Amino acid sequence: MHNAAVLRMQKRERQQKILGLIQAKPIGTQEDLRSLLEISGVPATQSSVSRDLEELGVVKQRGHYTLPMKNGPATRGLLSLDHAGDVLIVARTIPGLASGVAVEIDAATIPEIVGTIAGEDTIFIAVREAKEQRTTIKKIWKIFER
Repeated sequence: MHNAAVLRMQKRERQQKILGLIQAKPIGTQEDLRSLLEISGVPATQSSVSRDLEELGVVKQRGHYTLPMKNGPATRGLLSLDHAGDVLIVARTIPGLASGVAVEIDAATIPEIVGTIAGEDTIFIAVREAKEQRTTIKKIWKIFER
């Protein structure tokens, strides 16, 4: 495997572990988080933890790290859905989770959706007609409310 691909995989694994740790217990400092990562077998430097927190949109509230809420809860990684042009919806996800979110959207077999393309933290969702965008966005949010 190419070195850059290995590094991306390690970063994705580290970021997913960070999200899990933050959701599992209150963590107050980057050093505490770095130590917990190390204990979990995920090596990290303070600077990589700092970059990861910024990329993930993690904020500090009442002295502890937490995920911000955008356009509703960050349910299973989905953060927002927005119109783009007449037949495109852009979904934003927690970094590294776009593929999983796209798989869930595809599995729902929403008839208005023609297809999805997922990147690292963005999904393009194509619908058949402009008038179907709003309905499709509502249907997607319903999937992730469970």
